[in-house]
Amino acid sequence: MDNEKIKEIVKEKFTEYLALHGHRRTPERYAILEHIYSFDGHFDLEALYESMSSGDFRVSRATIYNTIELLLDCRLVLKHQFGKNISYYEKSYNNDNHHHLICTECGAVREIKDNDISRLIENKKISRFKPVHYSLYMYGVCNKCSSTKNKKIKNNKEIRK
Repeated sequence: MDNEKIKEIVKEKFTEYLALHGHRRTPERYAILEHIYSFDGHFDLEALYESMSSGDFRVSRATIYNTIELLLDCRLVLKHQFGKNISYYEKSYNNDNHHHLICTECGAVREIKDNDISRLIENKKISRFKPVHYSLYMYGVCNKCSSTKNKKIKNNKEIRK
């Protein structure tokens, strides 16, 4: 499905949600939704604010914070905590289940898709529960940090000699 079609669908879903819950349908809310669905990956709210501030449509931080709560509630955005005190978000509609590799040294987050893991999770029967979405977080050390750490260890050993 192309990106423009996805944007139309999420706009319709958001409009239905706002009407059903008695919220106003403001241009700012739709601009935020459009902006989120225009790029891939994770974002924090400050980055979203800065990105929108430099664009054609400016919105306040308060509007972003309030709108993100609505988007979370209607399941058009997902919220993640990758071990820091910062929440990260990503679009959820038409975004396949994927797994997150989080480096405990530098905080980098990498997404992977693994069909074997996905099949195991999707085929798992859970009593009296129907999963809608899942997230898998794996914490470890990325190659870049591991390499840097090994170089420091090697240099310290050479200095002691």
